[in-house]
Amino acid sequence: MVVLLVDAGVPVGVNQLPYEIPLHPNLVHFTLGLFIIAILFDIAGALFPLERPIFKFLALPALRQGFFEVGWYNLLAAAIVTLFTVAAGFFELMLADPPKDQLSAWGMDANTILLLHGLSGILLFGVILTMTIWRGLQQYRWRKDQARKVQWIYLAVGVLMLGLLYVQGTLGAQLGDEFGVHVTAANLVRQGQDPNQVLK
Repeated sequence: MVVLLVDAGVPVGVNQLPYEIPLHPNLVHFTLGLFIIAILFDIAGALFPLERPIFKFLALPALRQGFFEVGWYNLLAAAIVTLFTVAAGFFELMLADPPKDQLSAWGMDANTILLLHGLSGILLFGVILTMTIWRGLQQYRWRKDQARKVQWIYLAVGVLMLGLLYVQGTLGAQLGDEFGVHVTAANLVRQGQDPNQVLK
C-alpha cells in the first residue's frame, strides 16, 4: 500500500504515512477517555445514595441526575469518535510494514497482532455502539422516571469493556513500541539514523 501511494505521487514520510503525525493513536485516547468517564460517572450515579453523605460533608453540591447526564453524553461522544478511530486505524493498518522476524512480549508476530488489533477494534466499536443505544433507551425510555437511569447489568458490561479496551490498547502499544508501526522515532532508529538530528 505504501508503494501504491508513492507510485501515485503521494509523499510518504518516515512514519510510512502520508502525514506527519499518526491519527489513530491520538483518536484512541479520545475514545478511551470518553468511554472511561461515561462508565465511571454512571457508576457514581448508581451509587449516589451511598455517596450523598460524603458530598454533604464536603459541601459539594451534587445532583444524581448530573452524573447520569455526564455518563450519557460521554458515551455518545465515545461512539462518534470511535467511528473515526477505527477508520483511521484501518487506513494506517493498511500502510503498516512491521518487521517480520520479531515477536512481541506476548509471543506474537506483528502480522498476528495487526490482525487481532484490527478485528477486535471493529468488534469493540460494535459493542460501544450497542451500549450507546442500550444506554439511550435506559435514559429516555425504560428508566426515564426512575432515579437510577442505568441497569446493573449495563454497568457490569461497561466494567468488562474497560478490561477489553485495556487488552486492545496493549496490542496497539506493542505495535508501536515493539514493532515501530507508524512511530517515526522507532523507524528512524531501525534505519540507523538519529531521530534527534532528523526531526529537528
